Amino acid sequence: MRFRLLALDLDGTLFNRESVISPANIAAVDRARDAGLRVVVCTGRGLLECVGGLEAINQREPVVVAGGAIIADPLTRTTLHRFNIHQSLVHNAVEIILASKHAALVLKDPLQAGFDYLVVNPEGCPIDPVSQWWFSKMNVEVRYTQSLADDPCPLATVRVGACGRGHILDGAKGKLIAALGDRAVIHNFPAVISPEHAKAVGTGESLNILEIFDRDATKWSAISYLACEWAIEPSQVVAIGDEINDVSMIEGAGLGIAMGNAIPAVKAAAKRVTLSNAESGVAYAIDRVLAGEW
Repeated sequence: MRFRLLALDLDGTLFNRESVISPANIAAVDRARDAGLRVVVCTGRGLLECVGGLEAINQREPVVVAGGAIIADPLTRTTLHRFNIHQSLVHNAVEIILASKHAALVLKDPLQAGFDYLVVNPEGCPIDPVSQWWFSKMNVEVRYTQSLADDPCPLATVRVGACGRGHILDGAKGKLIAALGDRAVIHNFPAVISPEHAKAVGTGESLNILEIFDRDATKWSAISYLACEWAIEPSQVVAIGDEINDVSMIEGAGLGIAMGNAIPAVKAAAKRVTLSNAESGVAYAIDRVLAGEW
């Protein structure tokens, strides 16, 4: 087998449009493991937010969560490695997000902090209903404060984010890029929302997630860390994804595969394009790899 590590995104990749992993994808992941590949889930979600998906594929290998900022053990739910975000970036990012009249969502390493999110929402910066829905759905522990100065565990921060209308967050992203430059990785992409919230968003509009990480915190950084631990070369890695936060691993892997539903930037970075997540594109790609066709 030419490849030894299979990196898989969740939303838009392993998950279908209903955030469910199809039986075909589950079976294909099993075939990949049987063939000797180490399967690593790589997601923008926090660990607690992806437990259902991990259990569906019986994930026992380490997982890359929080967009690459944390490598965790899915069984013990402990942090194995973390890419911290510098405190100056956190303060700058929160200030710019609050100036855009959005609540700042500060993601923590729960092992150290004892909770998942610190929401900074002073008067005039309300939390979006989609964030509230997500927190409730995922059963994460959230603490609220009006000031970042009240953060009880600042050194456990791995990401700063916001949820809101795409065109407004585009403006905030531009200000973040101007202020933070190459010290940070910044993404702005469509949020996972309920059908009810989708109806509330106007035609032609999108509800987005804006995320700010330390420049060293990417999915590929985390994959590279694990690959080094396991004596696996980059050329022996297969990565499959669909969104902007997957580009680093699609470009870095020996074989980067874009989903059929992937954004243009991912397809441009990939060597192959598989079927969409509605068509069990992960299963199709795995079978092509195992057959030696890709």
